[in-house]
Amino acid sequence: MLPGLVLACSAIILVAALAPSGGRLRFILQMLALTTLAGFALITLKSANVAEPVLGKIWIGEFYGRIDAVENLSARNIFRLRLASGAQSGLPPFVRVNLSPEQYKETFQPGSVVRIRARLLPPAGPALPGGYDFGRRAWFQQIGATGSALGEVYLHQAASSRPLFATQREALTQHILRAMPQGTGAIGAGDQGHIEEADAQAMRDSGLAHLLSISGLHVTAVVGFVFIVASRTLSLSSWLALRIRIPVYAAAAAAFGAVAYTLLAGAEVPTVRSCIAALLVLVALAMGRDALTLRLVAFGALVVLLFWPEAMAGPSFQLSFAAVATIVILHELPAMKRFAQSRDEPLASKALRAVASLVLTGLAIELVLAPIALFHFHKAGLYGAFANVVAIPLTTFVIMPMEALALFLIFLVWGGPFGGWRGRALQPYLQ
Repeated sequence: MLPGLVLACSAIILVAALAPSGGRLRFILQMLALTTLAGFALITLKSANVAEPVLGKIWIGEFYGRIDAVENLSARNIFRLRLASGAQSGLPPFVRVNLSPEQYKETFQPGSVVRIRARLLPPAGPALPGGYDFGRRAWFQQIGATGSALGEVYLHQAASSRPLFATQREALTQHILRAMPQGTGAIGAGDQGHIEEADAQAMRDSGLAHLLSISGLHVTAVVGFVFIVASRTLSLSSWLALRIRIPVYAAAAAAFGAVAYTLLAGAEVPTVRSCIAALLVLVALAMGRDALTLRLVAFGALVVLLFWPEAMAGPSFQLSFAAVATIVILHELPAMKRFAQSRDEPLASKALRAVASLVLTGLAIELVLAPIALFHFHKAGLYGAFANVVAIPLTTFVIMPMEALALFLIFLVWGGPFGGWRGRALQPYLQ
C-alpha cells in the first residue's frame, strides 16, 4: 500500500506543479496531496498506537480475566464479555467471550475477575473480498481473540465499583423493556442487543435502521429540546433577558444535556460523533453564526477523523456525513430556499409544503446514499425517503417526548400510561 500511496501523491504533486501558477486547480491538487498524506499518516499512527498481539490459532484452556464491559444480547440469547486476560495467561491482552444465560451471573459486572474456560479463535476477516471485516474492527478495539465459554464460569473477585451511569443505564433499560409492549421495548430502549433479528431486518429493509442506534437524530432531539426549554425559560425574566445573552446560556445548557445523554447512553462511538457535531453547532449558535454550513460539516468530520481515523472506512461515518452534507447543499440551493421559505398562506398549504420539502430532502439523501449502501450492504432502499417522512416526525415529536416524560415520571412513581402509548407509536416500525 505504501509504494502505491507515494506514487499516487507524487503524481498529484507533479500535476499540481504543471498547473498554472496561482490557479484554483493547482491549489486543489496541492491540498489533495497534502490531506491524503496526512490522512494515511494519521491512520498509520492510530493503528500502531492500538496495536496488540492477536491470537494465531485456535486455543482452548482456562484463564482469569477482568471484565471490562458486558453486553446483554437477549435477541441472540447470549451475554458478551470483554475480558482483560493478563500477561500470565499467554493470551492477547483483551479477548471477547460469549456466555449463555445459564453461564452468566448477575455478579459478572465491569471490574470483577472471573475464572473461565473458553475456546478462542483469531478475529475473523471478511467472508468475501470487500465484505465486512470484523478483524479490522477488532484490531482498533484491541480485541485479540473471540470465542465462547466452556462449562461453568466462576466469580473470582467481585467488582469494587461500576462505571459511571452503568447501573442507571441498566435499570432504565430493564424498566423500559418491562413497561412497553412486546417487541417495542428494545427499540424504545435503544439497545440493539435486545432487538429481534426479524424486527431489525424490517427496519433495514424500510430504510429506518438509523433509528435503531443512539446517534444523530436522538442527540439532535435532546439538544433541540433542552435549547428551546432553556431559552424560553430564561426569556420569562425581563431582568435576565436584558443582562445576559440568552442564546449563549441556552447553548451551554444544551451542551450539558448532550454530554449527559451521551454518557447515559453508553458513550458508543456513533453517539460520541453525534455529540461532537451537536457541540459544534451549539458553538456556532452561541457565536451568532450559521448553524449548518458545509464548513461546519467538514470541520466536524475533521474532528472525528482526528480521534477515530478508522471510521472513514466504515458505513456509519460515510452515511451520516454524506446525509448531513446532502441536506446542507440541498437547502442552500436558491430554488430550494424559495420553495421552503415561510410565507403567508393557509395552514394546509404550509403543511403540504413542509411534507414536500421533507420528501425532496429524503429523495436527495436516498440518491446520494444508495452507492454507499450498495457497496457496504449490497442493497439499497426503494421507499426509505417516504418511510422517513413518517418515521422521523413520529420519533422526534411523539415517541421521544413520551419516552422522556415516562422516564421523568418514574421519579414520581407514575409513568405507566406513557409506556403503552409510546409502545403503540412504535408498532408501525415492526413487521
